[in-house]
Amino acid sequence: MRQLKTLFAVAAALLLGACASTTRSPAAAASAAPSSTACPAGIPAGTRCYSGQDSAGAFFWIAIPAEWNRVLVMHAHGGPELGAPTLARATEDLQRWAVTVKAGYAWAGSTYRRGGYGVTMAAEDTERLRAWFVQQFGAPRRTLLHGQSYGAGVAAKAAELYARVDGRKGPYDGLLLTSGVLGGGTQAYDYRLDLRVVYQYVCNNHPLPTEPAYPLWQGLPRDSTLNAAELARRIDDCTGVRKPAAERSAQQRANLEVILSTIRIPERSLVGNMNWSTFLFRDLVQERLDGGNPFGNIGAVYGGPGDDARLNATVLRYRADPAAVARLAADSDPSGRVDIPTLSLHAIDDPTAFVELESAYRTVRERAGTADLLVQTFSRESEHSYLSDAEYPALFAALLDWID
Repeated sequence: MRQLKTLFAVAAALLLGACASTTRSPAAAASAAPSSTACPAGIPAGTRCYSGQDSAGAFFWIAIPAEWNRVLVMHAHGGPELGAPTLARATEDLQRWAVTVKAGYAWAGSTYRRGGYGVTMAAEDTERLRAWFVQQFGAPRRTLLHGQSYGAGVAAKAAELYARVDGRKGPYDGLLLTSGVLGGGTQAYDYRLDLRVVYQYVCNNHPLPTEPAYPLWQGLPRDSTLNAAELARRIDDCTGVRKPAAERSAQQRANLEVILSTIRIPERSLVGNMNWSTFLFRDLVQERLDGGNPFGNIGAVYGGPGDDARLNATVLRYRADPAAVARLAADSDPSGRVDIPTLSLHAIDDPTAFVELESAYRTVRERAGTADLLVQTFSRESEHSYLSDAEYPALFAALLDWID
């Protein structure tokens, strides 16, 4: 891992502040009255559920419990998903966060209008669903915006886009960011370029020597037919990561040690991180940035258990294109101009969105003068996609106490 990346001390403070934005809310999702849909499994009896597709093409679920506390939780999901949006994705999110409904909150979540990277797009789609909810069911007492993983970046962006305008309150009362991919695309993904170049130095099979070479920041050539199963097979051939440790060859054990020790990721997240640095990079670079490179590793110093001098002299190096960096920053980087109480929770041993991202986000808020509206909390967990059932209702309650 790059030498400048260190584990920052964790702390939280309860403070206050304000800011402004001028973006208007997108048009409501539809004008027709919603029709009730049978709730998915795991949703409490008596809940009213609604599903459909909005005017921009995003699928959604809404769940309103029988004993609704008049607080709406708008959920921004993680990912991003790389295929076309499906209702099944929204169903999965509602079931995963069923604890929200069980605790008395209404829940609404959008799939976003298309697959692939797009933080601002996803923020707009989340706000469109909120506006439609109000159109159909009336204004809640409070509206909380909750983002998980990549969705935390989406929620942070939405809180900025739809903040107070000319003294008029914005649509959201509080912001909850959990397991957040924070700091924006320009800070959250550079380690995956590090992973690709170190992996290729060690394994030399992605691409194979017999395949056309391409710059690794592309993820994959646009016309490549490589799929996730084949990529996992190649990773396993080199490292044995999917085998029990006792079944790995000596060379596989050595290869795996160099990769994991240099990039400092847990063994169980290697295949997942390689997937993101392959398929997400292809979408982000070639579909969203017109082939421009937002990632660079010039000057990065890598250190592991092997020959560091040889590694640093041999590893592939790339220089980021400033125009591509600027485009990615405009879409995804937070400005910190958030005018509502913001609470975050991050597992210290999160294997996917490193806890250091919380420090990056705090720096952004400090520069914007809104750090006094940010409280960051941490747990001794090692998960990413979902934390414990008990934590989410406790976070919602704490945030509401702060707001009220």
